[in-house]
Amino acid sequence: MASEEQLYAIKGSKVLMVGAGGIGCELLKTLALSGFQDIHIIDMDTIEVSNLNRQFLFRQSHVGQSKAKVARDAVLKFRPHIKITPYHANVKDPDFNVDFFKQFNVVLNGLDNLDARRHVNRLCLAADVPLVESGTTGFLGQVTVHVKGKTECYECQPKPAPKSYPVCTITSTPSKFVHCIVWAKDLLFAKLFGDKNQANDLNVRSSDAAGSSEPADNVFERKTDEKIEQYGRRIFDHVFGYNIEVALSNEETWKNRNRPKPLYSRDVLSDELTQPNGDVEKGKTDDPASISAMTSLGLKNPQEIWSLKENSKVFLEALKLFFVKREKDIGNLSFDKDDQLAVEFVTAAANIRAASFGIPLHSLFEAKGIAGNIVHAVATTNAIIAGLIVIEAIKVLQWDASSYRMTYCLEHPSRKMLLMPVEPFEPNKSCYVCSETPLSLEINTHRSKLRDFVEKIVKAKLGMNLPLIMHGSALLYEAGDDLDEDMVANYAANLEKVLFELPSPVKSGTILTVEDLQQELICNINIKHREEFDEEKEPDGMLLSGWTQAIRPEKENANSVGNGESASDASQAVAVELEEGNEMVEVPAEIPAAKKRKLSDISVTRSSVTRIAETNSNKIVEELDEDDDDIVMLDDDGFSEIGKKRKSQ
Repeated sequence: MASEEQLYAIKGSKVLMVGAGGIGCELLKTLALSGFQDIHIIDMDTIEVSNLNRQFLFRQSHVGQSKAKVARDAVLKFRPHIKITPYHANVKDPDFNVDFFKQFNVVLNGLDNLDARRHVNRLCLAADVPLVESGTTGFLGQVTVHVKGKTECYECQPKPAPKSYPVCTITSTPSKFVHCIVWAKDLLFAKLFGDKNQANDLNVRSSDAAGSSEPADNVFERKTDEKIEQYGRRIFDHVFGYNIEVALSNEETWKNRNRPKPLYSRDVLSDELTQPNGDVEKGKTDDPASISAMTSLGLKNPQEIWSLKENSKVFLEALKLFFVKREKDIGNLSFDKDDQLAVEFVTAAANIRAASFGIPLHSLFEAKGIAGNIVHAVATTNAIIAGLIVIEAIKVLQWDASSYRMTYCLEHPSRKMLLMPVEPFEPNKSCYVCSETPLSLEINTHRSKLRDFVEKIVKAKLGMNLPLIMHGSALLYEAGDDLDEDMVANYAANLEKVLFELPSPVKSGTILTVEDLQQELICNINIKHREEFDEEKEPDGMLLSGWTQAIRPEKENANSVGNGESASDASQAVAVELEEGNEMVEVPAEIPAAKKRKLSDISVTRSSVTRIAETNSNKIVEELDEDDDDIVMLDDDGFSEIGKKRKSQ
């Protein structure tokens, strides 16, 4: 039962919720039932069928409608007298600026991606509004509190970039099925059905064009009057046959590797073109969601691993259906895990390539999980986390800083504990977001263009949306809708210049100032010229540093963990980590139940990679988000422990 002080704080508050998905539905319900009177919700998504198993405010009839608006209507049915304001929009839209955030007493996040989380974190810092972050995946969950100047911000600990692979591994020497998925999704699918003008590493001449002056791009163009079946086989022979033969011609590459086998359609399938043998009538529909190569071919079980012949048939049939049933979409498509035909095509293409390189084949169910980064969500975890968010929000509204907790929800009890509270950490003095610490960038200033710096560092690593880049008083680049044509042309020209050839040359010792006016964030970057980079370890061709973990000072007794526990006791730990790069907390196997749990009772480490170590699993899970199916399963290659951090006083 809430006290009078708590009820007063609740009823007088104005709350912003960002995200109305798995956590958001539970959170809105809990806020309404807890007495909150003025709630604002931002969510850009519409309701999908796959949401209905856990986002309980939505029904089948709501599919296609705004999540924020439907959630509002659903809650007002049982709490009609409260005020709920929905926004069907992107939280990164210019309307949601610092002034917009200043009107709220607290911001509650239920997001599903790192980019949006970082953006909200920065706006909350600029507006000096407390933020309660959250995330779930499966049975795991966490809630963290971020108050400017008192606790660390969301970005005080570096968030790892999504897993990337060197282009040469993807295009020439795949050794894992995930390499084949990336090739099929990001190269082949994009080449056939995406933007035709986009650069692509599949542009190898076919044997027919080897002696001609025609550009390699023509290999993927369908010729006039060419039957779709013939076009499909020509693409098949080019990417799975001829391109493999070209790769085999480099003997040095295969000295210590297994040689792949070129595959041609005539060897896998009979000379007779593939004929559908399933329910073809089902393909005769204007609804893209119901167009399926599996249905056309009579394949029913998505968990069954198809043979090479079946994969080849699915590949050709899916390609045919794209051109026959969805021709208007070609040229504008990007891979979507909810696009059945796209998933079928990518699965078949990845399996055929895997067969060529001697990699085990996977079912459509498994391939979809890898390609779409899928993990199944648990509604109960969302409900638990939503309740914890509200508890922390009430503390924040009362400015009860001594009671703030970061709380982790575990899958398996550790000494009868499923919820592990930890006192928040103080701000990281080396954080470039909340402490404005300068960063360092190693880059080849004679080869890298300003565009590389903007795309790979400013946007991808620093998460800025509308950056402004200055060298001293010289403005090198600015993004925005209010620029005149001459400025746009000037900045576009600068983007294509190497750093050293800019109007104000960038070289070793240069300090670049990067600013995002929307986020009210300024960052200084010290440039250091470097000639060479390891393509395997540094695929971006540049290295950003200076953004480090905070180090906890050594205590007098280095072996003591706290409350009489020994370091050996604390080493028996359960490691938990959630979201796209939040903390990994090692929970001691035993904490004295009679004593108040404090940070000193718990051994806390930071990992430089985003992972969950599960007790009975040999796999590592990367890239964990809210609950909307964002996960990649990769091989276990260990943890990287870095330093320890002081608790906030």
